[in-house]
Amino acid sequence: MENLQQVVVGGGCFWCVEAVMQRLKGVVRLESGYCGGSQPNPTYREVCSGITSHAEVVRITFDPKVISLHDLLTIFMTTHDPTTLNRQGNDKGTQYRSIVFYQDDAQKATILQVFDAIKHIFPDPIVTEVSPAMPFYPAEDYHQNYYNDNPVVPYCRIVISPKVEKLRHYYSAYLKGQS
Repeated sequence: MENLQQVVVGGGCFWCVEAVMQRLKGVVRLESGYCGGSQPNPTYREVCSGITSHAEVVRITFDPKVISLHDLLTIFMTTHDPTTLNRQGNDKGTQYRSIVFYQDDAQKATILQVFDAIKHIFPDPIVTEVSPAMPFYPAEDYHQNYYNDNPVVPYCRIVISPKVEKLRHYYSAYLKGQS
């Protein structure tokens, strides 16, 4: 496919972000990983310790002819809580921060437009970081496609499934298999 774009986002546990984003029309590839830290090739254990400063992120490759960056980011921002610093629910630590890494000035402008368009729906200010692209390090294989591969794990049922249901409720027109 030609003219695909990428954006890297973090909004808590990468399993949650991946589970939501992989259901969207126009998303052609996802990879969970780590970005925004100081250490090359970090492991999950190192990232969770907080010593690397990486965030758990998902690199999204998408077709902008099918889903715009604006719509993709709107869905991302409204399916996690972008108003909590270094936290999503019970997941606490800098690795769970809300962050968007942009590839160029056009992406940065779109990110800021989305923030401005949705800020009124949150009772608190958006604290999502906006950062230029940094090296992305793929997470270990067992983190890829986690929700689909482990739907009965308690974390998936209790934390991720409600996010997927929220996606289905508010954004059904964007879902794969929907018209």
